[in-house]
Amino acid sequence: MSQMKMDSICKEVEGIGFGKNLDPAPLWQYTDAATMATLSMKPGQRFTLPDWQTSYDLLSSNAERQRLACHQIRQEARILRNETNNQTKWDEHDNRTRLNERIDCVNRWKEALDKCLTDIDTEISALTLMKEAAERALQAKNLPLDVAIECLTLRESRRGIEVVKDPAEEELHKEVEVIDLVRKDLQQKIDEAFEQLCLLQEVRQQLNMDHRQKMEALEIDRTCVSLNVNSPNISYKVNPTRVPIGSLSPEEWDQYSQYNKDRAEAELKAAADLREAMALTIAQASDSSFCRLIGIHLGL
Repeated sequence: MSQMKMDSICKEVEGIGFGKNLDPAPLWQYTDAATMATLSMKPGQRFTLPDWQTSYDLLSSNAERQRLACHQIRQEARILRNETNNQTKWDEHDNRTRLNERIDCVNRWKEALDKCLTDIDTEISALTLMKEAAERALQAKNLPLDVAIECLTLRESRRGIEVVKDPAEEELHKEVEVIDLVRKDLQQKIDEAFEQLCLLQEVRQQLNMDHRQKMEALEIDRTCVSLNVNSPNISYKVNPTRVPIGSLSPEEWDQYSQYNKDRAEAELKAAADLREAMALTIAQASDSSFCRLIGIHLGL
């Protein structure tokens, strides 16, 4: 209490008649009583103890309910995290297995295309050699034909009774006809060989393109198999599950490679048959020329 308030209280006590003979101890008692008389009550509603207990129970139950809800959310989040982790691991395992199977499939087709390319190259070389042999055989018929024609021309210079249609003349005419027929056969085989070589080159180009695409696919798939969660340069890709325009289904992809393989095998068979036919034609041409030569000598 301040000094001014104490002086005021002492003056009031003196005015009552107790100022001069007042003992100091009772004076402080009156001071405390006056101080108590000046305190005021806090304005507002005052609650009872049951109200306080009810409010406490309400807050406690609400906190407990929130705690249980948080606990439930944490448990659900933990379960979801475990399920997601397990599902991710199984999906990664399944995708890696599918990629390995895809690599095996692409590798089998690559090996099949490698074999087809090797066979095509071998057949192109063999058919080219046979075509050159047929061209040499065709060129070799030029001289016998010129000789036979020259013989017929010289025999036409005979006069009078000497113009006789003898066996020699008949053999010379037969030789010219046989040589012309052989030349036509050889020229036909040469033309067929040229066309077949063009087809083989076309098939080879198609196989090369398919083989190159298989190599690129193998490189991409092997890179995908080697990736894991710790691989560098991995980033988020927008719409990663989209299907690019122009993509083929696995069945269409397999049919495309199968078509190239079947066509290559068909052209290889056709080229082999043509080579056999050309070899037979060359042999028959040689035999026919030899027989005609013997007939002409006998006729002369």
